Amino acid sequence: MPTVTSLRVYPVKSLDPLELDAVDVNAGALRHDREFAIVDGDREFVNGKREPALHRLASDYDPERREFSVRERGDDEWATFSMDAERGELNAWLSEFLDYPVSVVRDASGGMPDDTEADGPTVIARETAAEIAGWYDGIDTEEMLRRLRPNVVVEADEPFWEDRLYADRDSVQSFSVGDVGVEGVQPCQRCVVPTRNPDTGAETPGFRELFVERREATLPDWANRDWFDHFFRVMVNTRIPEASWGKTVRVGDAVDL
Repeated sequence: MPTVTSLRVYPVKSLDPLELDAVDVNAGALRHDREFAIVDGDREFVNGKREPALHRLASDYDPERREFSVRERGDDEWATFSMDAERGELNAWLSEFLDYPVSVVRDASGGMPDDTEADGPTVIARETAAEIAGWYDGIDTEEMLRRLRPNVVVEADEPFWEDRLYADRDSVQSFSVGDVGVEGVQPCQRCVVPTRNPDTGAETPGFRELFVERREATLPDWANRDWFDHFFRVMVNTRIPEASWGKTVRVGDAVDL
């Protein structure tokens, strides 16, 4: 049976993941996932889609101490801020880095996902990331996972296994991760972020075109083609029903249809 091999939350939207052995479900999302986000003066997200410079930031988060550390990749020294007491100092650091005013906001309940209709954790098989990485020169499985930014990585013994986790546009596919009930909603529609080097923000030439060509050619029989108005889709967006809020997802949990 497919099992969870990696759990990743993204404490600050568009910045680096935090890998955990176990994570609670908090109002339908994984706790700490997209809990914080960077916004501009109009309260619009400053995310990877619109700001390639964010790729150049390395970050870390200590959920127990509620401390966030950040540096530009290649620098040795980290700047560390209390997310409770030093948010203003963090805002100033990020504003200087980006060269325009930004601030960090918080939503502790369900985080700030891109898909507000399917706001649960995203799921992908590690074999899928390995297969897609093989389409490109110089990109390995881990880099592809960093480009795709999933929450739950599953060992499934076949690529695109996660395409079993959604139904048609009028239905959801129920499954469980350990004792957590999940509803698979749709294959994730990708933005510009996977086309970029996750360390530099430089775009990989021809990434999207090759992805679309190979995704269509390798789409498994079990994928519901009703969703594929285009083929720049991979990974699964989900919802977690309220009955599972407060439960815990763990590395090693079985994923059961």
